Amino acid sequence: MFFYDLPMPENSPLIGVVGVCASGKSTLIKALSAEGLRCRHIAQEHSYVQDMWRRLTNPDILIYLEVSYEKTLERKRLNWTRAEYEVQLQRLQHAREHAEIHINTDPLTPSELLSIALSRIEKLYPGLIV
Repeated sequence: MFFYDLPMPENSPLIGVVGVCASGKSTLIKALSAEGLRCRHIAQEHSYVQDMWRRLTNPDILIYLEVSYEKTLERKRLNWTRAEYEVQLQRLQHAREHAEIHINTDPLTPSELLSIALSRIEKLYPGLIV
């Protein structure tokens, strides 16, 4: 069982998280789940179907995590090219256009990312964050 498969209250909004590899998706999902929120990782960056994020999950809140190519290399020591990074950006275009929350994760620590995400979720669903 993965941390994002843990049972969460059915009445809480479902949060989907998208972004290129090493943007902080798993880190954010783990932290939001620990806060008691229902979250799903959406691997839209690997799908040619532009609205796969909606077809698979159809979240109440879609969070798009931005990260620079250079930062992905620092975070994960990925062996990929800028062209491969840009393909993932293209695959994420539809999700980016429909996301309620956009966060640039380049300058953020995991705790700062969580704090920003919680603040923006609270604006969309007042009273959700306790």
